[in-house]
Amino acid sequence: MDSQGASQELSHEPGHEYGPVAKLLHWTTVAFVAVVWALGTFGDELPRGSVRDTGLLAHMWIGLVILLIAAVRIPWRMANPPPKVTPTEFGRWLIEWTDPVSRVMHYALYALLIAVPICGIALQFAKGHALPIFGLVEIPSPWLADKAFAHTVKEAHEILANVLLALAAFHMAAAVVHHVVFGDDTLRRMLPHLRNVQGEPR
Repeated sequence: MDSQGASQELSHEPGHEYGPVAKLLHWTTVAFVAVVWALGTFGDELPRGSVRDTGLLAHMWIGLVILLIAAVRIPWRMANPPPKVTPTEFGRWLIEWTDPVSRVMHYALYALLIAVPICGIALQFAKGHALPIFGLVEIPSPWLADKAFAHTVKEAHEILANVLLALAAFHMAAAVVHHVVFGDDTLRRMLPHLRNVQGEPR
């Protein structure tokens, strides 16, 4: 069996891929980040009135969900360290310097998943508005409306959101490069565990 075949076989063994909870949290976050970024970036293009108001409300609620998921995901990751990549002969020498870069990338992504929603909450309060919590309750703003401060917070919120999306895109591209060029299991270990009709892993 060649080294790539052995790597693929190992990738399906327990401990060589992420668990179902980690995968669910990861892909749910990906979907929500894409939706909330689109609503935040293009929300002003929506028709004025109830449609735009609904879009803004959805933007805030999804942002809160992302914050809650991050609050669960970070301790979950600490308690359940990610599986190690099974390197191929071609990619083995790269692991020594790409692993620290990957760690920094993950730390930055987690930090932004917290910082961006918090900035959004601060923006809502800076406008003097209450924060609606999923239509159940509203948290009144602890501050008086401050237009200048709200403008500053809005800029920070938008910049951090764009940085988050850029880093997420780079993270995705790096995973694809690992899969296509290096032939390791960096991408496969986070994908759903697919099976063929015989019930064997594909």
